[in-house]
Amino acid sequence: MSIFPNDSNESVAGLNGSPKTMFYLGLATGVGCMAILALAFTLYMFMHGAIPAAGAGSQVAAAANQPSAAAPTNPSAQQPSAAAPSAPPAAVSNTDHIRGNKDAKVTLIEYSDYECPYCQKHEVTIAQILKDYPNDVRLVYRYFPLSSIHPNAERAAVAAECAAKQNKFWEMHDKLFQLGEAQTLDAASIKQAAQGLGLNANDFNKCLDGNETINIVNAEYQEGTNAGVSGTPATFVNGTMVEGAQPYSVFKAAIDSILAKK
Repeated sequence: MSIFPNDSNESVAGLNGSPKTMFYLGLATGVGCMAILALAFTLYMFMHGAIPAAGAGSQVAAAANQPSAAAPTNPSAQQPSAAAPSAPPAAVSNTDHIRGNKDAKVTLIEYSDYECPYCQKHEVTIAQILKDYPNDVRLVYRYFPLSSIHPNAERAAVAAECAAKQNKFWEMHDKLFQLGEAQTLDAASIKQAAQGLGLNANDFNKCLDGNETINIVNAEYQEGTNAGVSGTPATFVNGTMVEGAQPYSVFKAAIDSILAKK
């Protein structure tokens, strides 16, 4: 069978032509056969993966130049670095700020940051937990300002302690989270909030501007670091750390498990 379906008559005529015609016919046939073989070889190599598809070479090269993928991070927590725990969280004392039943069977020790958006979200979960377990759960709030990424977090923690000196810690605590969510944790906004809460403005402003409570903030931050906290929020449920702003169901399961054993 001819490889040129429509040239059978021409090929027959060529067989009876002059030597010159026969030469050119033979040359054309040879070239055609070589082209057919080359095409067949190319198709064979392509089908067996030896020849990449169009654009594949550039894609492979680009992939080779890409850095290796980083390990996934917790989407629910802001983490500056990892830290190996060297001690459990400090025992609850009279200097801690406690919300809920002080004799509760379950203690949540939360290390948090007023400027952290995950912590702001976490507050909603904590509020629901305290509402659903009014007698069985208590919250202990401690400071862990991530100053490297939240420039106002340390000031806010100092402000909370300044308010505590006037017995208004939880009122200021709630207000600071509102200011953090609105991204207005500057000194002027905090002082205005303190005035709105009925605090003595002179005493509060002096405390805030003088960083009178910074040692308390730094001590709690170091305690958290020693306990393995590296991001916020970090909540210890009877000593077991739950990292990040986890769903309510995660905490409920942990709390119910503890209460079932009591």
